Amino acid sequence: MKGKLKLILPGLLVLALAGGAAYKFVLAKPAKAAAVKPKVEGTLFALSPEFVVNLSDNHYGKVTVALLLAAAPTANELSVTATTPTLTEDPMIRSVITNDLTGATTGDLIARTQRNALRTKILHDLQASTDVGVKGVLFTDVVVQ
Repeated sequence: MKGKLKLILPGLLVLALAGGAAYKFVLAKPAKAAAVKPKVEGTLFALSPEFVVNLSDNHYGKVTVALLLAAAPTANELSVTATTPTLTEDPMIRSVITNDLTGATTGDLIARTQRNALRTKILHDLQASTDVGVKGVLFTDVVVQ
């Protein structure tokens, strides 16, 4: 009897381990992954068409701008013209951006620090002049000629 017991106990142990592993990897519900904080908090909204402005040093600049909004625009804040959604305050937004870009130098658009300062100025002016919840201004394309 002791000989059979020596064979049965290791077999039961192996069976219990195999059953536990099967439950853990196949039957058990997966643990919820920790919530990953998004890198971009808010809604990106591309303005169309791009901005073409005269620069102060007899050049012109073409800049494509996107806005980082605090929240997605509601139906009342959007209008659709020619299948392109625009913000209802688009004329005011475009006016502020055009005013801030016009007269800038080529260096203001080419050099990173000056370009970031220009984006900060536009952000401040948009927050002061519009009701749109703008959190950031991005230049997605910049061409100076």
